[in-house]
Amino acid sequence: MQLRQSERKRAKIKMALQGSAGSGKTYSSLLLAQGLTNGDLSKVAIIDTENGSADLYAHLGGYNVLSLQPPFTPEAYIKAIEICEQANMEVIIIDSISHCWDELLDFHSKLVGNSFTNWAKVTPRQKSFVDKILQSSAHIIATMRTKQDYVLNQKDGKYVPEKVGLKAVQRDGVDYEFTLVFDIDIKHYVVSSKDRTSLFMGKPEFIINESTGRKILEWCNKGEAPDRTKESIRNLINNCKTVQELLILYQQNPIYQNEFRSVFEQKKAQLFTITNPQNFNPNEQFNYN
Repeated sequence: MQLRQSERKRAKIKMALQGSAGSGKTYSSLLLAQGLTNGDLSKVAIIDTENGSADLYAHLGGYNVLSLQPPFTPEAYIKAIEICEQANMEVIIIDSISHCWDELLDFHSKLVGNSFTNWAKVTPRQKSFVDKILQSSAHIIATMRTKQDYVLNQKDGKYVPEKVGLKAVQRDGVDYEFTLVFDIDIKHYVVSSKDRTSLFMGKPEFIINESTGRKILEWCNKGEAPDRTKESIRNLINNCKTVQELLILYQQNPIYQNEFRSVFEQKKAQLFTITNPQNFNPNEQFNYN
């Protein structure tokens, strides 16, 4: 456990668009993705659960589509995200994540036993799905359908349902997991209901375009590049083909030199054995300086 000073790192945006049917969530997501990739839609993938609606905007450019079929389980979404990551997609649009929650509610309703305790079988699956979104190596744009929400108010001794606005079809509080949340209305105007970037909060409503995505990308790229993980450093060492390549890797990562010195030495010994086995001295220390 160590106290350290705060440091701004480069980030991948995790954002959500929530709105009713016909509000333009898919089209707006593509415009955002266009800005996030500087106009290169070949680096964008849409995970489509909306009966092929992703293909309606093919005129925008050659983006990629991965169509999900029922049942829309969290595990199916996770696998789809992994496929997009393996294809080196820079932006993944999940259109929409409401189907995942519908599937989990259906799963919960079919469980036998106590309804309250049965949520213990649902929550871990939902958490794995949300964690996959938040930990993805790509920018994520998730869309959510909204529906009319009601509360019961007492009137003349009776409880009467009253409209209180629109609510996203997803688990309560899921919007708090995202860095940025846009609420989009039927006329395609958006306002920010949550904004950790401080780019849109409190600003007048507007219509999303490509420049909106570019503005978000600029925010994401501010700060220092994220540190490589220890596992990735170990993999880079093991993938070195020459001693010179190993030396360059060592010099480029001073913060890992002491911790991984033995791993560097073992790889150096292996490379020396392969390239010059007759003259190899296993007791010779490699000079990295």
